[in-house]
Formats: sequence, C-alpha cells, structure tokens
Amino acid sequence: MENSKQMRTWLDDMKLDHPLVIAGPCSAETEEQVLKIAHQLKDTDVNYYRAGIWKPRTRPGMFEGVGALGLKWLQKVKAETGMKTCTEVANAAHVKLALEHDIDLLWIGARSTVSPFIMQEIADALGETDKIVLVKNPVNPDLALWLGGIERLKTAGVKNLGAIHRGFSTYEKTKYRNIPEWQIAIEFQNKFPDLPLINDPSHITGNREMIFDVCQTALDLNFDGLMVETHFDPENAWSDAAQQVTPEKLIQIMRDLKIRKESDPEAEYNSELSNLRAQIDVVDAQLIEMLGKRMKISDGIGGLKKQKNVAVLQSNRWNQILGAMILEGESKGLSEEFVLKMFKAIHQESINHQEKVINS
Repeated sequence: MENSKQMRTWLDDMKLDHPLVIAGPCSAETEEQVLKIAHQLKDTDVNYYRAGIWKPRTRPGMFEGVGALGLKWLQKVKAETGMKTCTEVANAAHVKLALEHDIDLLWIGARSTVSPFIMQEIADALGETDKIVLVKNPVNPDLALWLGGIERLKTAGVKNLGAIHRGFSTYEKTKYRNIPEWQIAIEFQNKFPDLPLINDPSHITGNREMIFDVCQTALDLNFDGLMVETHFDPENAWSDAAQQVTPEKLIQIMRDLKIRKESDPEAEYNSELSNLRAQIDVVDAQLIEMLGKRMKISDGIGGLKKQKNVAVLQSNRWNQILGAMILEGESKGLSEEFVLKMFKAIHQESINHQEKVINS
C-alpha cells in the first residue's frame, strides 16, 4: 500500500465542494423504478448513482437481484440523466459484464472482501482498469483482511482505489445492524490518510431514522464521502426496506449535515479539533456500552448469590480486581488515583445491581 496518494487522484480530480455522495436503491427492481429514482436524484449533490443488480443474500429463496439485465437500466440512467453509475461485483463474470456496460464505479461487498480467493479472482479480472473500485470492509472486524483485499487490487494494476466502511457483523443485538467499530476506520485512516474512505450508513444502521447521525459522525471523522441507499417507496422496497430513505429525505440530510472546510489556519484547527472530539465521542459510547454489559453480568452474579444465599460484598475478590486494574492502568498511562476512583464507582454500581436482584 505504498504511494497511496497516487490512488486519490480520481477524487481530487472531481474538485467537489462537498463530500462525495453515492446514492440509489439497494436493489434494481424494475426499469421504471431505477429511472424514476435516478431522475429524482440527478440535480442533487449525488455524484454516482448506485443500484445492486446481483444481491448476495444470507439465505436462499430471497430476492437476489435482476442480474445482468440491470446493467442495461444503468446505461439508460447515464444516457437520460448524465449521472455516473456504480454497482457491486462479486466475481470475475460480474466484473466482465460491468466493464462491458461501461459502469463507472464498481464496489466489492463485505462478503467478498472476507475471502482472499475471491479478491484475487476479482483483481485478476479487473487488471489495469481505469474504473474506480471501492472495497467494503469484510464482515468481521479484521483490518488486515480489508487492507489485504485492497493490496491485491493495487498489485493487479487497478489505478483508482478507495474503501467503504459499512460496519461489522456481530452476534450480539445492538441498535446497529452492523456495529460501526469506528476505531477500525480511524486506524485505517491513520495508516492510509490519502486513500479515499466512504461511509455506508445504510448498512451500519439498518434503520433510516439513524442515517443522519451516522453520516455526521463520519464527516466529523474526516470521511471523504457517503453511500446512502435511496428509494422513492422504501417501505415497499424488495430488499433492505428499513434502511432506505426517499430522495427528498436524502436531500434534506445533505442540507443539514455540518461539513467543515479547511480554507485557513483557524478552519484547519477547528476541523482537527472536531475530528479528535468525534473520536472521543466514539470511545465514550464504547465505554457506556461496555459498562452496560458489565452490569448485566453483575445482575447474573446477583441472581446466583441469591440462590446460594451469599453476601454481595466479597472483599478478597474486590481487592484482587483493584490490584490488577491499577497495574493495568499504569501500563496505559493512567494514574493510580484515577483508576481507584473509576473502579470504586464501577464496583459500587455493581453492588447496587446485585442488591437490587437479591432484594427483588
């Protein structure tokens, strides 16, 4: 991944006065649907019109896309609206067909990125294409796997590369469809600051009501653009209905987002400060999430102690935890005083949870 700055020329050459915007339906359903949405988006901030035509589904029997026919519809979108087009490719056959139909931007989905075999097959099919190719993070939180997929494409000769952050799968139920794991995206940016990074709030949230907040966090973290699934009738979409917004809603989101520009030293300072504060917000949210999980475990301990009629406070166990955490804190640059105060507060909250269970 050396000389990553050379990869960013496609984004620099666009000379946009706003973040890159990719929008369109999760799935191309009918020619009429594809064209109607495109015409609703053509005079907005949208730079690329997206539509999935091959839809890898978790289980068989679900709508899996219209296939190559959808490429004809995307050609009509370009002819009628002048918008550039993009779609997902998952194998060499998809790549061949997409290139033959002059699709402007291709993205590789999370289920493909997870497999080095698939990524190599796609890289070989793409060769030294001038088309823009974006790589979504793999479904599992593995930064090396994500970067490895991009490296395969670069080695094959793909000139215009970028990445899409779409969140990561988890067995645990959270408010997100795919947990963002923002720290992985931040580490990605730190390693390769000149490789364009696009955020996909639709797949992160799985909920149209959360799209704006995730978009704003992404921009605060200096993401280069957004990919938002858009449908004129999202409630009746053939796939991922809950996460798509209407074109009108997308336009409103774009108006309401705070975009920080760097045109002078003061603006640069404010942008950097906003980015660091956004990183703190991410970590703070993770702290609350972890503390919530810890207290759920405490509830379980309280239930067990109630069954066995055991006292809530176990001094030996508490002293062991405190000693271990003080040493661990010191290794992370945290003072003993801070660690003591923090874990005493956590311990008291844990006692409160257990007493509530025991006395219930």
